[in-house]
Amino acid sequence: MHDYLEFEKPIREIEEKIEKLATAPAGKSQDEIRKLRIKLAQVEHTLYSKLTPWQRTQLARHPQRPSTLDYIGHLFRDFLELHGDRSFGDDRAIVGGFATYNDRSIMVIGHQKGKTLKERMQRNFGMPNPEGYRKALRLMRMAEKFGRPIVTFIDTPGAYPGIGAEERGQAEAIARNLYVMSRLAVPIISIVIGEGGSGGALALGVSDRVLMLEHGVYSVISPEGCAAILWDDPTKVPDAASALKMTAVDLVDLHIVDEVIPEPLGGAHRDLNAMTERVAKSLSNQLAQLNDLSLPQLLAQRDQKYRSIGAVNGLAATPR
Repeated sequence: MHDYLEFEKPIREIEEKIEKLATAPAGKSQDEIRKLRIKLAQVEHTLYSKLTPWQRTQLARHPQRPSTLDYIGHLFRDFLELHGDRSFGDDRAIVGGFATYNDRSIMVIGHQKGKTLKERMQRNFGMPNPEGYRKALRLMRMAEKFGRPIVTFIDTPGAYPGIGAEERGQAEAIARNLYVMSRLAVPIISIVIGEGGSGGALALGVSDRVLMLEHGVYSVISPEGCAAILWDDPTKVPDAASALKMTAVDLVDLHIVDEVIPEPLGGAHRDLNAMTERVAKSLSNQLAQLNDLSLPQLLAQRDQKYRSIGAVNGLAATPR
């Protein structure tokens, strides 16, 4: 049973008719079902080929959308989750540990939102505290120590903005991750699997390759936050989503994202197996490319990648 979004109402109505006819006696109903399936395919193709940025944002936040642990379970073997930042505690909004991918040991780290309300509360809705980012940093340094590539999965509305998080140094923890990731001496690949919000996402996103699912979003602020600040008007949320250039296509054009991974029709949650196969293909290709680089080449390319973002009139920033 699918959780339908508001704009998916036409699809829901057709699928409900098909389900109702499927329980009717065989005969004429079968012909009607066949016609409805043809209509359903046409409606789905039309709807999902013309999604607005706000509709993509809703898909990126879909409650059934595959999470970091879903991808870990389907892509990797021998996952050994590691806990704690060795300073304050263990933040369940970030998971990470060693795993095996294509017979090679890697470090995998990602945001985890949870699926049910209970899980989401336990995971703080995927919004990490400082100890979560410090745990991630500890694991990254461990990966560097043992020469293991790092794969991060990004899916968070942002870092947790609570008083306790600020008291424990939220801004410093994020800034430290950005600084250290920029010079880590191992390949890093980040995959935006859902919602990439602000510094909370970027703290796992300073990498050699940034991949993004077709219906993912990646932005400095949520559309709701942008609409509140600029217009103080919640009806402007769709306009804010368009203005933020937060979709995969926009971010490839801006040279922030390196590759868009196509999703099954209707979104990643409609076919997890197909989605993981596509992620695996992209991940394997990118790892193979990065493995061919020497360490000086790897760091030089990473440095240039981020200095080139925001270039004006084709002039990228040059190293000092």
